Parts: sequence; C-alpha cells; structure tokens
Amino acid sequence: MGKQVTKFEGNESQYTKYYSESGFWDKVGSVALKAGRKVIYHALALYYVMMDGNVYYKEKMLIVGALGYLILPVDLIPDFIPVAGFTDDLGAIMTVYNMVKNNITPEIEEKVEQKIDELFG
Repeated sequence: MGKQVTKFEGNESQYTKYYSESGFWDKVGSVALKAGRKVIYHALALYYVMMDGNVYYKEKMLIVGALGYLILPVDLIPDFIPVAGFTDDLGAIMTVYNMVKNNITPEIEEKVEQKIDELFG
C-alpha cells in the first residue's frame, strides 16, 4: 500500500479546486435520488478509498479530481437534464474508480453499502 497523506498538495487536475469534504456531502445529499444509485455508489467508494490512509497520493489526487468534477456547479452535461444529466459525472467517476478499485477493502464496501441504504432506503 501507499504512504499516508493527510493534506492534498499540488494541482494534478483542474477539478481538484472544486473538491471539499462538505461540498461532497452536500452534493451527495442533494442529488442522490436524481443522480441514481450507480453514480452515488461509485462516488462514495471513491470518497472512502481517498480517506483510507494506505492509498498513494497520486490516487488520492485522481479521486479528488473526479469528485471535484461531480461537485462542479457547471459541467459538460448540466445535471438538471433528465437521464443524461449525470452521464459525464459517471464517466469521470468510473474512469477513476477503475484505476483505484484494487484499494477497495471489505470495510470500504461495508461503509458504502451502509451509506447507500441511508440515502436510498
């Protein structure tokens, strides 16, 4: 596993500036039902991987970029467009998810499932 990183440094993605923990939770809470289970599931998985102390800095920065894109107020396909609104967000999230999925532990999966149950019932 990687070195522990508690502070993000550098600017590997133009979207990292849009990421904040409170912004992430605000976005998840406000768009969960509209975005759908798949988008939120993978976003949560990325979030919990990022919070893990055994993930490399570069992987954390990729995650911050993807989650920053999700939080971004204006993106390629506006989120208010029915059906298509979150496809670009899902694309960014899935690209990074596939790059870091080896870091998903059973504990992370459990946290994601618990939060999904909370959000979707």
